[in-house]
Amino acid sequence: MLIDVHCHLTGEEYEELGGADGVVQRANAEGVAKIVCSGFDLPSSKIAKTLAEKFDCMYFCAGFHPSELDKYRDGDLEEIAKLCKSEKCVAVGEIGLDYHFDDNPPKETQRRLFVEQLELADKLGLPVVLHSRDSAKETLDILTEHKALLKRGGLMHCYSYSPEMAEEFLSLGLWFSFGGPCTFKNAKKVCESVERIPLTRLLSETDCPYLTPVPFRGTFPNEPKNVKFVVEKLAELKGVTVEKMQEIIYRNAKDLFSKLK
Repeated sequence: MLIDVHCHLTGEEYEELGGADGVVQRANAEGVAKIVCSGFDLPSSKIAKTLAEKFDCMYFCAGFHPSELDKYRDGDLEEIAKLCKSEKCVAVGEIGLDYHFDDNPPKETQRRLFVEQLELADKLGLPVVLHSRDSAKETLDILTEHKALLKRGGLMHCYSYSPEMAEEFLSLGLWFSFGGPCTFKNAKKVCESVERIPLTRLLSETDCPYLTPVPFRGTFPNEPKNVKFVVEKLAELKGVTVEKMQEIIYRNAKDLFSKLK
């Protein structure tokens, strides 16, 4: 019943570990029933689609990550739209804002492509997978202004802002996924957010190849098989059994991602 709703398997990190075949085999052996591989630009979205079509347990998202917009060219969104029409594409993503690094694409470019991808998701009848780093207020402002484009919902992936901000995003009808950081010793704010968010809005992810959870923190690359440690921590924080947490997360994933079988 385990599900990893957000991971990246399109790079070269797993070549010496049996590639995607090895990743999926190890994940299935640990009880991971579904994996959602997220694109972050056009090439990675195409690879994610190929992987999803190869493995029955895998689905994908297609979109432009804000940090990758220097690669964006006119016509790329039309190509993303074509990918999103696949039965294995569950969302447009990951999209959003990232103001963390000074050399990230210009904020104006990020905002423009964020809204354009929200519009694309609405046109296609898909939810969105949202990336937001050091841009909480502006992310909230844009989503609030364009709330009409969120009819199919959205996922705040790897949520790291405050519990109070979580309530603001909740008011927009969003879901929240948590990964390895919720297992870290210094994750007080993240854990408080988990405690504040209703069970019906919680999901599990790895965001691999990064953010490997305890007890393997620091190991690279992270893998979907490690999502079980995230689920165990979420169960602890919410005061339910691991089995119950698995059931809840699986049901939530199907509520958000209508194409998930």
